[in-house]
Amino acid sequence: MTNSFDVKIGINPISWFNDDLPSLGRETPIEVALTEGREIGYQGFELGSKFPREPHTLREVLSRHQLDLVSGWYSGRLADRSAEEEIAALGPHLTLLEQGGAKVMVYGEVDGSIQGERNVPLFKRPRFYTDEQWRRYADRLNTVARYTLSHGVRLAYHHHMGAYVETPEDVDRLMALTSDDVGLLFDSGHTAFGASKTTFSGATPLDMLTRHIARVCHVHFKDVRPEIVEIARNRQWSFLDAVINGAFTVPGDGAIEFAPLIRQLRDHGYRGWLVVEAEQDPAVAPSLAYAQSGYRHLRALVDRATAQLEAA
Repeated sequence: MTNSFDVKIGINPISWFNDDLPSLGRETPIEVALTEGREIGYQGFELGSKFPREPHTLREVLSRHQLDLVSGWYSGRLADRSAEEEIAALGPHLTLLEQGGAKVMVYGEVDGSIQGERNVPLFKRPRFYTDEQWRRYADRLNTVARYTLSHGVRLAYHHHMGAYVETPEDVDRLMALTSDDVGLLFDSGHTAFGASKTTFSGATPLDMLTRHIARVCHVHFKDVRPEIVEIARNRQWSFLDAVINGAFTVPGDGAIEFAPLIRQLRDHGYRGWLVVEAEQDPAVAPSLAYAQSGYRHLRALVDRATAQLEAA
């Protein structure tokens, strides 16, 4: 066990406005999200579509609210293009993160992804079918990860519903084929939802975190409502329909136990961000109330884990 637990609690603006489905929270200004987030106690924000994309302006906006830049989603297409093409494409985003002080880049593969398709059921997501397809993708990812790391920003691979790497088994395979330069973004909600079992297993997120703890460089914490996940599977909903109907929620409001996840991170010496990222309709789940609830739940667990460490 390590003698410190150096983590910060941040949030993704998706609690206020949703980039995949802009109709959710379209009317909410960025200043509302930043003001409320800071008042709650969050120390930083991930990027969203309403954030400035010029480094100096972004730093000004965040510093005005005494907030740090946590990271930012990058829509990658390595399934279809070369590492060199990807490196050229991600240049402006990498510069924004680097100059903003972020240490990780959230990499999400969107080639063929159906995560933003309202009328496409989840089972139609893209897949790698051969060993060669997996190896080629992993090799490209290794190259891109080495490049971002040379700029002081580690690639944090985001396994995601509706994409090539969705299930815990997909994550296992990708981690086995890639180097340590490729970091893993552990997402509790997508892990639970993406499990291949037909019924929710509360142990699934902890099992996957334990297997890949050495590669985890970023954490998204969201909870799941298993009854909604089950309906989404049985009725062949799209990812966005599952979101709209409440598959996800903030930590402490669903079925995932976060205390064991936090203890695992603590005991392995994780240092970085714990980010609340819960896709919901703010008209049904009011942004301020749910962001506050998620923060309080995580804050209490982190404080308890820290106190246990200091007392040991």
